[in-house]
Amino acid sequence: MIRRILNALLFLVMLAVLELNKNTIVGWVVFIALTAGYIWLREKPLKDKKFLPRAGAWLGWIASFAVVLILSFPPVRSIPAADVNAPQTTGVVTVEQGQLTGVFNADRTVEVYAGIPYAQPPVGELRWKEPQDALPWEGILNADSFKPMSMQPTNLPIYNSLSQIIGYHDYEISLTDNYIPPVSEDSLYLNIWKPAGDVSGLPVLVYIHGGSLQTGQPWYADYSGEGLAKQGAVVVNMGYRLGVFGFFADEELQAESAKGTTGNYGLLDQIKALEWVRDNIAAFGGDPDNVTLSGESAGSACVSALCVSPLASGLFRRVIMESSTVVSAKPPHSFRSLDEAFDSGKALKSRHNCASIEELRKLPASELVQEAYTQHHITVDGYVLTELPYESYKKGIHNEEAILHGCNEEESAPFIIFDHANMSNYSAKIKGYFGAYADEVLRIYPAATDEEADKYWAEIYGSVFFNYPHYCLDRLAVRNGIPAYEYLFTKHNGRLGCWHSGEMIYCFGNIPGGSALYDTADRELSRIMTAYWLNYMKTGDPNGAGLPVWEQSSTSEKLLEFGENVGMTDEKRLALYSVLDRMDGFDISSDN
Repeated sequence: MIRRILNALLFLVMLAVLELNKNTIVGWVVFIALTAGYIWLREKPLKDKKFLPRAGAWLGWIASFAVVLILSFPPVRSIPAADVNAPQTTGVVTVEQGQLTGVFNADRTVEVYAGIPYAQPPVGELRWKEPQDALPWEGILNADSFKPMSMQPTNLPIYNSLSQIIGYHDYEISLTDNYIPPVSEDSLYLNIWKPAGDVSGLPVLVYIHGGSLQTGQPWYADYSGEGLAKQGAVVVNMGYRLGVFGFFADEELQAESAKGTTGNYGLLDQIKALEWVRDNIAAFGGDPDNVTLSGESAGSACVSALCVSPLASGLFRRVIMESSTVVSAKPPHSFRSLDEAFDSGKALKSRHNCASIEELRKLPASELVQEAYTQHHITVDGYVLTELPYESYKKGIHNEEAILHGCNEEESAPFIIFDHANMSNYSAKIKGYFGAYADEVLRIYPAATDEEADKYWAEIYGSVFFNYPHYCLDRLAVRNGIPAYEYLFTKHNGRLGCWHSGEMIYCFGNIPGGSALYDTADRELSRIMTAYWLNYMKTGDPNGAGLPVWEQSSTSEKLLEFGENVGMTDEKRLALYSVLDRMDGFDISSDN
């Protein structure tokens, strides 16, 4: 009996592995049939003798599972633009490169156009070059599926499934997701969501996805444009070069470029996408003169860089930055000096035994992709960025006319899963980062228990890498007379809560109707947030009828809380920010 119970449990584990790894249905069927054969071999006598020794049959069963797991590995398949079987095709839209059609969403309230090329594929000789204009196409382009995500390190499907369970708590068993999405260098495509029908003059949101400039994709459901398009906006997002393909810098590349640029190819892709939007978005009902540029995490870091790039001038009116900027005096992540970038580039060439860019360009993308962790930083290249964004803001140089921005209460949570603090290491962690300022920080956060140490370390970590840079941005905006509206997202739920990126599903209006991970209060908060976002996209002011007043920043000591209640609240981390100001040399005075 015990043996049978253990075998049954093992069988369930094997089925779980097939599900989590997204193996094909054929694999399931074959394995279940093999399991039935194993049971027969174990239990059915043959002329009063076992056909095989029990141990042999058991090992054969295990081996058959391994073979099935490998042979039924999920195939690579494009992600459909609309989550519906046989979606209806839209009418024909004409853009500069040719004609195209999209598809309707499930209730036919939104038209989706996916996989529109905005630049030529950056492959071969175009690897590590400025993006080139997209070429015209013949016939009518069927824009009904998303193009590959930009080249990036990938994991086995089972790893991604477990991450979804552990991190997001919303894994769903399905018979329609037995595939993995494609990855390619050929990824410079954009996607558009618009209200169905003949519309014009609508506000446009262009969104840049996050992922530490190493990972990410445009089709993620939390920031799908469907929710905002249903409420009268046109939403655009895009793939852009990541990791070594987007942020590798080299002196030979700098000399090769007619503009003398290197290291910011991902930013150049985003600028090229914005230029495409300027030239073509009216065909989808959007107003090219009313574009809001938005991003989250590393995408927000890119937005803050484009706010001071001379190449992005005139391509957007206002910005939304969520959970990252690079405008502090010493950006804590996603940024490095050009000298650091060159040194890192030289080390990369040495690791791959390449003496020239020509040799490096000949290497397959699959060999270079693991360098993502070493090459994911924006730099001052003299072309895309002429100086630190902090320095530009101090001179009053910026492209945006309004800023909506903010952070989440528990930004650090996903980043310190394996870096928790307790009383035995808390002081050392603080001293390791703050040095001569450590005692002051320990007085601000005087932990007396393991629980307090862990809580304070989480708040300090999140403040340093996320919240404090927004405090810097807010003060620079106020000093420059830019209307700024800052928020703090504190709402807990059954999914991500107020962790890093937890706010996106709210402000994009994408909480699934049937999800038990969100309650009535969450859906009401999403309604409020999307109303603010839409008002801001239309006018530059998020306020409107029926909404709590969101005060424009003046002293940067108050911000709007999105939580159980919505309203203005005090910035509670000012004492720590004062220490960081002195550490980094942040000075609000003008450089004019």
